[in-house]
Amino acid sequence: MELHLNTYGSALRKKDDMFEIFVDEKKLKISPLKISSIVISNAAQISSDAIQLAMEHNIDVVMLDQYGSPYARVWFPRIGSTVLIRRRQLEMLSDAMGLDFIKRWICLKIMNQYRLVKALFSKREWITAEQKQKLELVRNYAISIYSSEGTLEELSPTFMGLEGSASRIYFALLSMMLPEQWAFQGRSSRPAKDAFNAFLNYAYGILYSKTERALVIAGLDPYIGLLHSDNYNKKSFVFDFIEPFRVLADEPVFYLFSRGKCKPEHLDCVHKGLNLSTDGKKFFAPYLLEYLDQIERYRNKNRKRIDRIQTDAHSFANFLIGKKENYLEASVARKFENFINPKLNYVDEWEDSCSLG
Repeated sequence: MELHLNTYGSALRKKDDMFEIFVDEKKLKISPLKISSIVISNAAQISSDAIQLAMEHNIDVVMLDQYGSPYARVWFPRIGSTVLIRRRQLEMLSDAMGLDFIKRWICLKIMNQYRLVKALFSKREWITAEQKQKLELVRNYAISIYSSEGTLEELSPTFMGLEGSASRIYFALLSMMLPEQWAFQGRSSRPAKDAFNAFLNYAYGILYSKTERALVIAGLDPYIGLLHSDNYNKKSFVFDFIEPFRVLADEPVFYLFSRGKCKPEHLDCVHKGLNLSTDGKKFFAPYLLEYLDQIERYRNKNRKRIDRIQTDAHSFANFLIGKKENYLEASVARKFENFINPKLNYVDEWEDSCSLG
């Protein structure tokens, strides 16, 4: 389990080969055998002997700033799980496992896009056969990616092209279901060309931060990218890993616009585009975080929706070092196989808690 020290005045020290936690004058002992990582934020304290005990048991210590972003980390100096995980990440650049992961991960993103749009179509009687055919093209792009043969280096440009084509259809279908005044022409960023993308860029920014945090806590290196190229100070694997989770931003932003909740005061005009204003951020941040904090059933436990990223990061890290046979959650794996296999009679079901009307 992860041990979180995130309360002012909380402290962690070693006593009799156990961790002893102090919170509000109460103390609790925990065996290091039960802890996979220690996460410290909000002025919590940890003693040097507690750090030593953590290192003896190969427990990572991650420190977060006031915004929840990692700023420091302590890990075992010799070969341990963190080092093995990073070594396996590097090996994935040139082996079949890396290619298979990227195929599945991009297709999962496309599957989530497909399923969201299909759920929205089911609520709208005016959807035409042509629009439904366009949605099926999205699925066909995923099938093309998954069936591609070659090396990751050879196929990466093809993957990005097919994923881009699927995304253009996806966002076009989202746009045509919005009220006319909020319709938009594809994705745009830094700055956004329209209000929808301004909100979406802000939501993606929050997801980037949470994805980086999840990777670091799981022992994964956010800089070792597989699909996205490695550049100086570029967190390439964050861009890789976030892809299937972008729907966690897409859905609430669509809901906001479909219900007419966006107001002119939520936006600031900047050079050649729009950004969220201070009022917009104050309005949208609590709205988005409330959506992300909703409880769902995932990996046999009740978890916050945003915790999908952390649990999947841990599963992927354990998969890399042979502690798990599959990094996908069981129901997601089943949906994926049904979605990607053209020989199956695919029947989609939006089983997740979709709040859209």
